[in-house]
Amino acid sequence: MCIRDRSTQSTGTSGFPMGCRPSVLQEARAVFEASAPASAKISQLDVLRNSEYPHLDGHAYMDYTGGNMYSLGQLQAHAALLKLHVFGNPHSGNPASLRMTLLVEQTRAYIFEFFKADPAEYTVIFTPNATGAIKLVAEAYPFQPGSKVLITDDNHNSMNGIADFGRRAGAEIVGVPISPDDLRVDSEVLSQRLAEIGEQGGLFGYPAQSNVSGVQHPLEWVEQARDKGWDVVVDCAAFAPTNTIDMRRFKPDFMPVSFYKMFGYPTGVGALVAKTAKLGKLERTWYPGGTVIHCSKLVGRCYRSPGAAGFEDGTVNYLAIPAVEIGLRHLERIGMRVIHDRTMALTGWLLGEMAALKHNNGVSVIKVYGPRTTECRGSSVAFNVFDMHGVQFEDTVVEGLAHVKRISLRSGCHCNPGAREAALEMGKADLEGAYEGWSCEKQVAIDKFVGRASMAGIVRASVGISTTFEDVFVLMQFLKGFANQEVRGVSKGQASSLKAPGLVHARPPPC
Repeated sequence: MCIRDRSTQSTGTSGFPMGCRPSVLQEARAVFEASAPASAKISQLDVLRNSEYPHLDGHAYMDYTGGNMYSLGQLQAHAALLKLHVFGNPHSGNPASLRMTLLVEQTRAYIFEFFKADPAEYTVIFTPNATGAIKLVAEAYPFQPGSKVLITDDNHNSMNGIADFGRRAGAEIVGVPISPDDLRVDSEVLSQRLAEIGEQGGLFGYPAQSNVSGVQHPLEWVEQARDKGWDVVVDCAAFAPTNTIDMRRFKPDFMPVSFYKMFGYPTGVGALVAKTAKLGKLERTWYPGGTVIHCSKLVGRCYRSPGAAGFEDGTVNYLAIPAVEIGLRHLERIGMRVIHDRTMALTGWLLGEMAALKHNNGVSVIKVYGPRTTECRGSSVAFNVFDMHGVQFEDTVVEGLAHVKRISLRSGCHCNPGAREAALEMGKADLEGAYEGWSCEKQVAIDKFVGRASMAGIVRASVGISTTFEDVFVLMQFLKGFANQEVRGVSKGQASSLKAPGLVHARPPPC
């Protein structure tokens, strides 16, 4: 197997994965460079990897959809800022508070600029993450009998949770299925669903990019839905890290994002970019600290703070918020077009290599779920590994073996049950019995929970800002090690040259 040796500190174009002849890597890279677009071949990101991401040396990090990677420059700039000044809770008029308020508002202003959102039309609300932003909309949206919630089957659980709020208020819940073949939504079915808006209106929610398959769903759906009377929330958590968002042309009513998914640091800060006019439609059911401007216990009344402050519950993560502007400027200096083209070129190479990998008997080693080309997709690749008889290696086993080789992959449901169930072609009958009488106390692994180990989960590899060709090359060298293998030789509890005994273990499903 080809893995980097941390002691060599080799990265980018300066070294080679340990155990690989330089000519093998050079030849593979030459083929990649010859087919990649000009913007993806520039050495800027290789140089950046060496100077800003030395902590990745010896590690093929392939989980950028789970969390992006922070640069040294971001950490140093934020630390220098904190060392230079005294900052306090912004909810006051003292010098430390005012200084902090200035930086919080400066960051808010730069978010408008980065996403090209008009401050006269939109409001930026700081939240803990994209999930917190979605919850702000879901818990306050005026669902009622006669209204509808329209949710695509390909959605993160944070978006799926919108349906629970609607259901409790008497709204009708409508789904939009995705094709098992490419995990895309049927546009005709969606058009039909959009034409059937409820008498009391409705909320339509979908991801700009799937966090599992990388499928990019059309941004044009926003205008199509709004023309039919829907309010629209578009989850951009997986889309924003490698794509330009121009809110002069793309105008959702609500757009949640998580900044750590864009540039790694800080965690704990996200935003809801919302049309100001639509915020007036939301009906908040409580008033936490910071969201009211006047409140009386004796009178039993309060006045909610106007604008973003009325939705920023408690004290915002004020010391971390300036790091958001630092991170956004980091992306801007590199260029979102450069990031997009480079990550898609690497993804395209990976998809091609996966498709070409066969056992000696002609059986494919890898099955990719979702698009097999780079058309209308992002840089997440969902797949499973199969032995020479077509039997699937458990996703957790593959993740565990990659761990040994210092490759970070992710396995499981990825908090997107709709995409997983479509990809693995699960039927309702497969699941109904398993959910009867379910309790967290059972603590059984997800494969036993579903009842069919071959349907348990999916492996995901995702490419990001600091990914080099060497990283995807190392991943493919690892996957080639499964060629001509049998599942029984690498299953849990059995020794194999591919695994470290005892590393891989069953995990209980999250409760």
